[in-house]
Amino acid sequence: MIGRSLSDLVEIVVYVSAGWMILVTFLQLMVLTSAIVELRRIRLRDRHQVWRRVMASPLAPRISVLVPAFNEEVSVCDTVQGLLALSYPNLEIVVINDGSPDRTVQVLAERFDLRPVYPVFQRLVDTATVKNLYLSSTEARLVVVDKFNGGKADSLNAGLNVASGELVCAIDADTLVATDALQLLVAPFMDHDNVVAVGGTVRLTNDSQILASDVTNLVVPRRPLAALQVVEYIRSFIVGRLGWNPLGGNLIISGAFGLFNRQAVLDIGGYETSSIGEDMELIVRLRRQAYENRERARVEFLPDPVAWTEAPEDVRVLARQRNRWQRGLMDVLARHRRMIFNPRYGSAGMLALPYFLLVEFLAPLIEVVGLFVLVIGLFLGLIPWSVLWLVGAILGLGTAVTIFTLLFDEIAFGTYPKLRFRLALIGYAVLEQLFYRPLTLIWRLWGVQLFLRGRTEWGQQVRKGFTVTP
Repeated sequence: MIGRSLSDLVEIVVYVSAGWMILVTFLQLMVLTSAIVELRRIRLRDRHQVWRRVMASPLAPRISVLVPAFNEEVSVCDTVQGLLALSYPNLEIVVINDGSPDRTVQVLAERFDLRPVYPVFQRLVDTATVKNLYLSSTEARLVVVDKFNGGKADSLNAGLNVASGELVCAIDADTLVATDALQLLVAPFMDHDNVVAVGGTVRLTNDSQILASDVTNLVVPRRPLAALQVVEYIRSFIVGRLGWNPLGGNLIISGAFGLFNRQAVLDIGGYETSSIGEDMELIVRLRRQAYENRERARVEFLPDPVAWTEAPEDVRVLARQRNRWQRGLMDVLARHRRMIFNPRYGSAGMLALPYFLLVEFLAPLIEVVGLFVLVIGLFLGLIPWSVLWLVGAILGLGTAVTIFTLLFDEIAFGTYPKLRFRLALIGYAVLEQLFYRPLTLIWRLWGVQLFLRGRTEWGQQVRKGFTVTP
């Protein structure tokens, strides 16, 4: 009798987990359908606009690009050189060295002939003490801030204090921005007065060749771990961000590449330095304040502006990155929990935050429990082996959704022109479900455990640097 009850319980857990995974897949299909509709709207809008001509004028809105840097001596000069090559007419670049113990400031000083100036600026947001301020003798658009360590959010706040632009673009120091990206990003700010943030696509360049800030030879990375992340990034940005535009619930602008209304960010006190998910937390707080003030804060994602970055190729580095992302998500959900399922906060409270709670946070926990119980149940003979057809069907459905996303990306953007690269990505889409996804579940559970223990450190990120053609 007890054995029968245990067998029924194990079977219920397995089928509930399977049903949950099917629900999550169909929610992803919903967002994918929304992304296809939204892309068509954006393309029709851009076809009839004349804002590109305005962008060639010195009267274009001034943009200050904020580049927080910690131990980025390998890639920071290439990043700055790429930013200087951007075709935007009214640009300022602010690099913020966050107390790096390496030679980040020295390599910048050698490449751009930095000269110290007295650090006079309006302290609109509290930050760690600024030690030195430098201007380049060879490039008037470059400012370098050298400060004591305070974390990425603190560095961005220091950049907000020093910046002179009405718009600020936050990027990572290991990121290269495509030449026309800022021109594309600024368009929504010219269309609507209530736009507070616009994000673009982040793509991976491992093993690709770069000239200035443009990728001249884009390839699928040779290492499987990096190639699997290419598939993941395409799904996350082209579908996961674009699809939320028409649903009114975009809550993430990647910390690696986003454009913000500087005054709107200052009005809410800048970035939250105690949050490990400062990029998502900022957007949620911007939208939350707008709802509470009965205003509108428009947040958009545009797929065409592209920034290029390097994916971790070491399992330990990638594991630290993913568990940090999970901790960041949990931090945001905890801080803004009163918004969840609260109609006062519109689509953010009724759609977006519940989606992140149910799909991004709870789904990994449910999947891991389901898989664990499945393995134990099969091993002990508590459930029949025929249940594996259901597991195979779920994996096949998830793979089909990912392959359809890759096809959508290729038809819409033609990112990888060579057939062998497209076929390779389809192969990696299959491998992702079998091998990579279980790994990410483990890393995310690690993040849950660290969050519950109050761990907020970032962990060291190792970069090998871009392959830049002189």
